[in-house]
Amino acid sequence: MNMIGLIFSNIHDAKMGELTKQRTLASVPFGGRYRLVDFVLSNMVNSDITTIGVITKQNYQSLMDHLGSCEEWDLNRKDGGLFILPPFGEGQTSVYRGKLEALYGAEKFLARAKGEYVLLSDCNVICNIDYRLALKSHIESGADVTVICNREDPAVDGETKDLVLQADDDGKVTEVLMHTGYTKDNLIGMGMYILKKDLLVERISKAAAQGMYDFERDFLQLEFNQGILSMNTYEHKFSVLRNVDVPSYFANNLKLMDDTVRQDIFAENSPVYTKVRDEAPTFYMEGCQVDNCLIADGCRIEGSMANTLLFRDVSVAKGAQIKNCIIMQGSDIGADCYLENAIIDKDVTITAGKTLVGAPNSPIIIQKGGTV
Repeated sequence: MNMIGLIFSNIHDAKMGELTKQRTLASVPFGGRYRLVDFVLSNMVNSDITTIGVITKQNYQSLMDHLGSCEEWDLNRKDGGLFILPPFGEGQTSVYRGKLEALYGAEKFLARAKGEYVLLSDCNVICNIDYRLALKSHIESGADVTVICNREDPAVDGETKDLVLQADDDGKVTEVLMHTGYTKDNLIGMGMYILKKDLLVERISKAAAQGMYDFERDFLQLEFNQGILSMNTYEHKFSVLRNVDVPSYFANNLKLMDDTVRQDIFAENSPVYTKVRDEAPTFYMEGCQVDNCLIADGCRIEGSMANTLLFRDVSVAKGAQIKNCIIMQGSDIGADCYLENAIIDKDVTITAGKTLVGAPNSPIIIQKGGTV
């Protein structure tokens, strides 16, 4: 495919609280056995994009451990492959503040990579999409930039989104709004953009010279309003899970219990790849109760659970009650515990008899490796 992929691994770290204290957003666990980066990376590979750069900022050791040689994504190849792009700065400059500054550090990668077009993508938006169709739409439109977007019914009228677009019947953008309320008639940017490599490189150099760093504000919105930039939209009409903060991350994991959402995200003809770990099947002890849960391999369950997601190698002792929770890999839930609306990070021990109760919009988080 005549397109390069670039993934931003850290852009939304600040809003994810304890979940990104020891890791980059791209390596935050999701869905029982995956990391957030797996979804966009799999979409790219399934769309025949074979040269991909991952732009990092900080705390990316766990991301490197997860990606390894990239053989699971068939990216351990001589021609193309996956490249980790560490943070880049000159003189006394700090680590990048936005996507334009991050892209400045990827200029050499872009110069070497073979491809006329570039797909830029955040890693916090989960969907199953064929980028080949988006590229086709971009080329046919003749626009400078195509924004991949979707429509949503706001939970509250005027709910705020980072990038809100209005477009005509042909998909041509007529208005670009930032950090504003939207209605079900608006299109919402998914943090994914297609444009020509030459145009991107030119704008990166311009931004560096003028001290600009925000891709959406200083490039898309500014140049569109000045009449310099033409924009097209490609509407994705299947499930989209935006992980913009802890409450949305918590809700999106639990949305995987919904058959429609799960089938949209894990489409049969477009699989999601991840690092392979061999585990024994989950062992359900006599007397345990499990209702509407997603459970990975290697778990041992003696207690009761409802509407809960378990990652690999989790142990739930007898008498424990768990409702609306996310329990990550290697955690141990002691006897007679009560957990509700909680996110238990990796390798956590909850000792016997403890009670942890959060709220759906403010779940309790227990840090990686902690003991309660």
